[in-house]
Amino acid sequence: MKIDLKIPTVGESISEATIGSWTKKDGEFVKRNEILMNIETDKASVEVVAENDGVLHITTPAGQTVLIGATVGYIDTEGKPAAASGNANVTSAISAAAAAFDKPAAPPPQPAAGATSGANQHLSPAVNRIVTEKGLDPSSIAGTGKDGRLTKGDVLTATPGAAPSATSAPAPAAKEAKAPAAPTVVPVPRGPSKQGDKKLVPMTTIRKRIAEKLVQAQHNAALLTTFNEIDMSKATELRAKYKDKFKEKYGVNLGFNGFFVKAAVEALKEFPAVNAWIVGNDIEFHNYYNIGIAVSTEKGLMVPNIKDADNLSLAGVELAIRDLAGKGRDGKISLDDLNGGTFSITNGGVFGSLMSTPILNAPQSAILGLHKIQDRPVAINGKVEVRPMMYVALTYDHRIIDGKEAVSFLVRIKENVEDPERLLLEV
Repeated sequence: MKIDLKIPTVGESISEATIGSWTKKDGEFVKRNEILMNIETDKASVEVVAENDGVLHITTPAGQTVLIGATVGYIDTEGKPAAASGNANVTSAISAAAAAFDKPAAPPPQPAAGATSGANQHLSPAVNRIVTEKGLDPSSIAGTGKDGRLTKGDVLTATPGAAPSATSAPAPAAKEAKAPAAPTVVPVPRGPSKQGDKKLVPMTTIRKRIAEKLVQAQHNAALLTTFNEIDMSKATELRAKYKDKFKEKYGVNLGFNGFFVKAAVEALKEFPAVNAWIVGNDIEFHNYYNIGIAVSTEKGLMVPNIKDADNLSLAGVELAIRDLAGKGRDGKISLDDLNGGTFSITNGGVFGSLMSTPILNAPQSAILGLHKIQDRPVAINGKVEVRPMMYVALTYDHRIIDGKEAVSFLVRIKENVEDPERLLLEV
């Protein structure tokens, strides 16, 4: 019995998907619920599993974009395992092509010593001028240069109609030897040239969607960024004091992202326009707080959401961040994880960024950018002290958020993080 393997429905607005990779080979025996392939849509990567035991037969290779519901293979429930055919042949062809591409080109054949004569060799401009002026026949002159090439001395001593002479040829060389020897030029060793060594790789569906959304955000919103800096001293001290007990009790590391999520939620309650977005000619306000956390994955940047972050404790936030990061690393972020965010946070500091201007995660109206914590001298009560400081940036849509609101919102986050005890006590 043959059971068709079809691309499943992964969302109401999604009509096509790209086969990212097959995890099983053509002709391989698979078991029920084993992962067969990963498909990529414009929002997420989805795993497709086997519905029955049997032998897998692949009809559509990885990399192809197909419609939702399309048949890309089948499972033969009565078949026996066989050596992979289609995929193996494709793989062999690709390997052979790659080997041929990487194989260095054979060097051009070199002429045998003494085989070059004046008749068929290339004459230098100086030698050619003397040959023309004196009416000489280059084929009748024995060359004493490299590979038998004619030198200036050869043609200066030659007479019209003279036959090549092996004994008379060295004489000009002896005269030339009296001149100061030219310095020896040692060629610098160089590897094989890589000019033209390039390849084209099609953009994945997710990468294309990321590009579209970023360009859309730039074109459709009035983007502006405001900056501030935060003294991370108290947050750093609090983390250092309780991180071991925190991990022992909750099983997760105490990071700084949790402080910023809690600080953002409190600030969003005070400035609701930052948690809203534009729908046509209306402003859609939200009485819930789904905080998106930017996660870097192999397939590109994704922003899954911590749903109802206002209902979570600091430990709950840290656990949610850990789970989303793990899903991103394993390629298991779902559509539900990506949908419904009202505000986003991106942390370029984990990669060493000192300052940046983040781009909106449309249709949201604001995004908070965190950066590297770095010791810097700052003025504290009239004295210069070295403190762990972080630059923060808020990019916002000026169509819905005024400058005063944006600056005040960022100042509120600064105040909340700089006084984490008050933040966690919610006073």
